[in-house]
Amino acid sequence: MHITRISWSNHSKDWCLWLYFCTLLLMPSGVNGLLAQVQLPRLFGDHMVLQRDEPIPIWGKASIGEEINIRFDGKQYQSLADEHGKWQTTLDAHPAGGPYDICISGQDTTILNDALIGDVWVCSGQSNMQWQVRQTSFTESDSNFISRNHLRFLTVQIDTDYLPRDEIKGGQWEILSTENLNKFSAVAYHFGSHLERALSVPIGLISSNLGATTIETWMSNEALLQFEQFAPDIEPIVASGRNFAKVRNQFDQIKEDWEMAYYLRGPGIEGDWHLPTTDLKSWKKIKAPSLLEAQGLYNFDGAVWYRKSFDLPDDFKKDTLMVSLGQIDDYDITWVNGTMVGETYGRHNHRTYSVARSLLRKNNNVLVIRAFDLGGIGGFSTNAFWAPPMVHGTWLMKSGYSINSNTFPVPQTVNVSPFSSPGVLFNANIAPLTQLAVKGVIWYQGEGNVMRAAEYRDLFPELIHDWRNKWNRPGLPFLFVQLANYYPENESPSDSEWAELREAQALALEVDHTGMAVTIDIGEAQDIHPKNKREVGVRLAKSALGVVYGKDNEYVGPTYKSMRVENNKVVVIFDHVGSGLVTRDKYGYIRGFALAGKDQQFFWAKAELSGNEVVVTSKHVDLPVAVRYAWSNNPGAIDLYNKEGLPVVPFRTDSWPLTTAGNSYDFTIPRF
Repeated sequence: MHITRISWSNHSKDWCLWLYFCTLLLMPSGVNGLLAQVQLPRLFGDHMVLQRDEPIPIWGKASIGEEINIRFDGKQYQSLADEHGKWQTTLDAHPAGGPYDICISGQDTTILNDALIGDVWVCSGQSNMQWQVRQTSFTESDSNFISRNHLRFLTVQIDTDYLPRDEIKGGQWEILSTENLNKFSAVAYHFGSHLERALSVPIGLISSNLGATTIETWMSNEALLQFEQFAPDIEPIVASGRNFAKVRNQFDQIKEDWEMAYYLRGPGIEGDWHLPTTDLKSWKKIKAPSLLEAQGLYNFDGAVWYRKSFDLPDDFKKDTLMVSLGQIDDYDITWVNGTMVGETYGRHNHRTYSVARSLLRKNNNVLVIRAFDLGGIGGFSTNAFWAPPMVHGTWLMKSGYSINSNTFPVPQTVNVSPFSSPGVLFNANIAPLTQLAVKGVIWYQGEGNVMRAAEYRDLFPELIHDWRNKWNRPGLPFLFVQLANYYPENESPSDSEWAELREAQALALEVDHTGMAVTIDIGEAQDIHPKNKREVGVRLAKSALGVVYGKDNEYVGPTYKSMRVENNKVVVIFDHVGSGLVTRDKYGYIRGFALAGKDQQFFWAKAELSGNEVVVTSKHVDLPVAVRYAWSNNPGAIDLYNKEGLPVVPFRTDSWPLTTAGNSYDFTIPRF
């Protein structure tokens, strides 16, 4: 594709510079610093990619009533800041091309340099989407595929909030290069790289994801309110109309009086138990992470003190040490070597405190935590698997100030987990993107919901509809990755939460303008983060080329269509066979099939190709009524593909009860 280049001599940059200097000359002396600057969202910046072939919305903030002039590709646009200081306008649709400079002028002038027009994709999900190139099996030879100028990334700095925001916390557009490649999402990179080479248009990738997250964190409050299990969490938030900033502001107004009257009391505070010189004779040893109840404090609510010592690593050379403590139920104050380094209110919040190098010594640093339990369970509440290394090990513990949990006044504070609190990631990291014109979404998530796979059947399609509603795009393309194989292989056919989650994902293909990349053959038994992200990205790109761009290519892999029973055999018929079915096993075997009779007991089965059908038999099943394929956490080696190299989609023909049926979100359970 020919990329149109903008001449400096007769296009927007010269005009912007001229306007900027004129503004300075006409501005009265001393006024310059008093005027509000025109503010743009972080989505707009140098090197950005804007969506081709659609009107281009652009917006920002300025002084109330300020006139905004925008110069783009030789044309001028105007807007006016409203009573809230917000302005918005829409640029004409453009074909792929660039680079362009965009000039935005009010009481000052901003020039956005090197903007391209192409396709913009939002890349979201949990850790397998977040996984960076440097963490994968990426090789130097792959760097030959980098189109250094036309593949661009914006990685959203993740944050949380109760209500939708109109701005992301941080992030900026970057041109992909061999120097910065390693820090980007590997799946997104390989997806974008394959698309850019196939389409010869600029590709912009907005990466907004966080590991270990559940699907409900990425859904809007409005979508969540359709499900009764989320109402206890979401209804009070919507009713209060308070975002994080308002909650924190209201708490700050009463914090000092509340602390002195109710919170900062008891022998630990009065006796300065946070000091390294504290007498430890009455403290007892415990192992952490653990709850108060594990230490025999079943009916205790109030302050419990924890203390341990730690040494700095031999190679520690940083200016600060980050002390991560996971979740503490409910409040905490934390000291290092007698100096307070942080405090947090709310049991769902994850604690990480910055400790200056000047407060530390090489050996025997003293870490003290005053945990404060408001009722129910208390202490270190993060599961041992997830708890940070600093939490693990031997601590000294002593109970202090005791309260009556029925009468103790509890102020409202920000209290969320980014990994599991409903809505909080959507509000801070997706809502700000929804004004932007985009081509589509790629999504890699589900591991965090495997124990609630049956519930995922409803949540996942609703997330797709939810995002489409927020973008006001009923047909917004939504492509996703079906979970890979994980865990050791089973010796015999069995129920599987992971298989049930994969089925829930496959059912979402009933929603129009969706596509699925099957990865049942490229996972790793011992690693939930498979290293082969290149094939994941390529399969997503193939799905995009077929579903979104109308290319004539197979993109989903053979899919179960129907079955017929012939005596003791089951014949399976497939859609999407492409150029034909093949087995990759050198002996012609097809592993992964299981048969069951009406007793619902499954046995491994023998499977053979017959043209583009598969004939399945088992000596243990005389009258088969159901067949399953790759129905396992990890079905092991995969043999059955189409000639285009795409594996058969895991399936079952029965509708027998799911093991995860009845498992749903419960707001009363402590969450990671």
